[in-house]
Amino acid sequence: MEKLPDIKAFRFKDTSFASLMTKRIFNVLLIATKYDSFMLEDDGRIDEQIFNEYTSLNLSYPPRFTQVVTEEEALAELEENHYELIIQMPNMDDVDMFATAKHVKQLYPDIPFVVLTPFSREVTKRLSYENLSGVDYVFSWLGNPDLLLAIIKLMEDAMNVEHDTESVGVQIVLLIEDSVRFYSSALPTLFKIVMEESINFSKEALNEHQQKLRMRGRPKVMLARTYEEAVDIYTTYYNNILGVVTDMSYSHRGTKEKLAGYSFSKWVRSQKRFVPIVFTSSELTNKVYADELGCTFIDKNSKSFPRDLKKEVINNFGFGDFIIVNPESKEEILRIRNLKDLQKNIFSIPTESLIYHLSNDHFSRFFYSRAMFPMAEWLKRIKVTDYKSMDEARELIYDMIIKYRKVKNTGVVAIFDKDRFDEFSNFARMGDGSIGGKGRSIAFMDNIVKEHWELNDDDNIPVKIPRTVVLCTDIFDEFMETNDLYPIALSDKTDEEILEHFIEARLPERLIDDFIAFLETIQSPIAVRSSSLLEDSHYQPFAGVYATYMIPMLENKEDTLEQLRKAIKAVYASVFYKDSKTYMAATQNIIDQEKMAIVIQEAVGTRYGDHFYPTISGVARSLNFYPIGNEKAEEGIANIVLGLGKYIVEGGVSIRFSPSHPHNIVQLSSVEFALRDTQRFFYALDMRGLNNNFTTDDGFNLLKLTIKDAEKDNSIRYISSTYDPVDQVIYDGYYESGRKIISFANVLQHNVFPLAEILQRILQIGEREMGRAVEIEFAVDLKEKGEGSFYLLQIRPIVQNKELQVEDLSQIKPEDEILHSNNALGHGIINDIHDIVYIKTKSFNAINNSKIVSEIDNLNSNFLKQEKNYILVGPGRWGSSDSWLGIPVKWPQISNARILVELALDNYKIEPSQGTHFFQNLTSFGVGYFSINPYLENDGIFNEDFLNEQPAIYESEFIRHVHFSSPMIIKINGKKNIGSILKPEI
Repeated sequence: MEKLPDIKAFRFKDTSFASLMTKRIFNVLLIATKYDSFMLEDDGRIDEQIFNEYTSLNLSYPPRFTQVVTEEEALAELEENHYELIIQMPNMDDVDMFATAKHVKQLYPDIPFVVLTPFSREVTKRLSYENLSGVDYVFSWLGNPDLLLAIIKLMEDAMNVEHDTESVGVQIVLLIEDSVRFYSSALPTLFKIVMEESINFSKEALNEHQQKLRMRGRPKVMLARTYEEAVDIYTTYYNNILGVVTDMSYSHRGTKEKLAGYSFSKWVRSQKRFVPIVFTSSELTNKVYADELGCTFIDKNSKSFPRDLKKEVINNFGFGDFIIVNPESKEEILRIRNLKDLQKNIFSIPTESLIYHLSNDHFSRFFYSRAMFPMAEWLKRIKVTDYKSMDEARELIYDMIIKYRKVKNTGVVAIFDKDRFDEFSNFARMGDGSIGGKGRSIAFMDNIVKEHWELNDDDNIPVKIPRTVVLCTDIFDEFMETNDLYPIALSDKTDEEILEHFIEARLPERLIDDFIAFLETIQSPIAVRSSSLLEDSHYQPFAGVYATYMIPMLENKEDTLEQLRKAIKAVYASVFYKDSKTYMAATQNIIDQEKMAIVIQEAVGTRYGDHFYPTISGVARSLNFYPIGNEKAEEGIANIVLGLGKYIVEGGVSIRFSPSHPHNIVQLSSVEFALRDTQRFFYALDMRGLNNNFTTDDGFNLLKLTIKDAEKDNSIRYISSTYDPVDQVIYDGYYESGRKIISFANVLQHNVFPLAEILQRILQIGEREMGRAVEIEFAVDLKEKGEGSFYLLQIRPIVQNKELQVEDLSQIKPEDEILHSNNALGHGIINDIHDIVYIKTKSFNAINNSKIVSEIDNLNSNFLKQEKNYILVGPGRWGSSDSWLGIPVKWPQISNARILVELALDNYKIEPSQGTHFFQNLTSFGVGYFSINPYLENDGIFNEDFLNEQPAIYESEFIRHVHFSSPMIIKINGKKNIGSILKPEI
């Protein structure tokens, strides 16, 4: 027995429907007398008839017909324009009715030439002895406009069959028939079946665009008119034959053979274990041959021939419902309508029925007919005897459906359908407008996850987005207009008054059923986030301007629904709060042009009693403007916390690390730092839902908890270290006694969860896909060791200063600078600082370092009162606990310094302070940092002489404070670590 292929190892490559049916018939030349073309049109234009046929079947690209009467006109048209098909209705009174066909075919051998004749015995008689060398096909016109569609589709299928079968496994329905009369009737019937069934299976697609594309994966219909032609098609497309419809009598080796269909079918049965075959014959006695081979038989003389053909093709070729039967009695046991049905019922199919349907390839045919090629191919490879038991077969089919649905749902913005939205739905939209900036970025991340298999190498650690539904901007417009809210929204009313009016307004009633379907699928709390048109724009940062509310999942679904509605309206209201209006004005945007979409998202985390929060929340950037030691700017940087990410947004203490160097963490470099500079509080959602009164504070229902609370929740087992006060040592890991420190040591150093590796990949892929530096928000729900989910919550470009991207700071003339550093950290242009405080170097002696502290503290206090920033320059390390290494200030004593400069002197060369606790504050507060050794060539400039020439506001034995009336321009290129402070205009 062969070992079954591992479904986990199998990659379902999503079918590229866009690459199918690329060759089309756009222009058709019709050669017919005025009378014939009028009869063909049936008092309407052919173009219109064909267009109606196409649109009724959800098809694109209807061809354009050009009508001519004579051969001369036809040749003139062919010389001037391009045609993919020629149809002629020859004049039956002409002696040589196919002369035109022969002439045209000689000149244009690659254009298919079809003859359309009215049906009559005389025509049939004439065709039997005419020279048809210039004609590809003859069809009998019975007044059915479907025939024109069938002719066009038959030609297109022939043009595309080789590529489409080879590239994705498109299937073929083979019709073998030599009677013009019958194939002119059978082909339209077959195409109608295929098209209508394709419309049904295309509903498995998640939006209208995908539905159109999926239609291209429909089975093709091919026509063979002789035994040899049938064998040739079957041999060429052996693996792609969905089913065969065959006449019993047709030409074999040049002569009409009465049982050619029987011979062909016996040959087919010898080639492959099972291919459904439907016999058609005008002789009822031939039914015995169909019965012998276990095939279906249809009487051609029956008045219900088209209906009979449709019924047998649907029943045998995998179209329509999949009817599970008892193999003995053939009685129906259950009916499978779609993929979701099969997923739900696979374990209830009786064993004998499962064996029967698998043995006859019914499952793979069901998938093939619905253009689900990866699943069909997978199942087709496995024989029934390969399974140890039918339970194993059930498990495999179930796992395969789950995997396929996940792939299909990833990277697609689906239209929300309450009947289809379930635990495998990923991203859907309600409404027809824009999904907004945040919505677009979430959809973009979903697509990144789909395109990059490497992000999901480990099934135990999926990388994904939370399940998301977006209310499009048209719903915002409708809400604003039907409730007449603009006069209130654009007024000078307080934020609280605006919120009150919005909460009282009504959302469109039609959304309620959709919200209920969403709430029935989602088990966790819900985050309701803004997604405006301007948010996360590539050119202006709008992040964090509007509100994000979280709502718990309450026992009473009606209560949850009411909270969801209020949250949506509260986010809408936040567009018109005072801060939003101010921000809009500052960015030169017009508030009443802002449109708001809403992202309704499954919240990431776990419930611990009345608390809900994730194990890890974080922000990561692909550019690190404060690299320490061996870190590089392009390796990126991340900040992580326990609990909800709001703690980072509000400036709470977080662990900072480079994903490429997860062992190098400043805050954990000493016991003192770890105790002082790690997280002590975190945010969680209050699951009791006690406070239903929405306020302008979107954190009104969040709890600020201590690490002791998390310890009681037993949520920090994998992210904490333990401090032993007796030995004054910190141990990596969670131990019962001792103070717990949120160090993430087991995650970053011992790889309990591969966070650093995932972030490295995500940042590299995100930057490459977006074409610029990116910032991501993420959350991790860590279940067990080596088990958990990484959720991408947001991706946006880092808005970099254009001037810094083009300007080469190394080319600035030294005479224009006060300071220049080739070891600068931070990024951006600062043009509002007028003050510089510096330690006088001429008389500097490290013995005085402690004396300088109080002076600096006093100066800083004055800046604090005036709400001004300044540049601080001094020798050695700022904030060193050893006064011989630098001035031992505490951070609060220099808190208003915007740029911190460390100098090396000729006789005082101290290693820069990078890597110390002090450095942590630089990064947290976005302070620029310059390290300068002016005594080494190309290692920086400090033009102290220039400063000494300026009048001082304050001067003592050790310090000078200079104020300029014009600001100094500070430029720091964090990518290249170059910083420059330019002289002001004096």
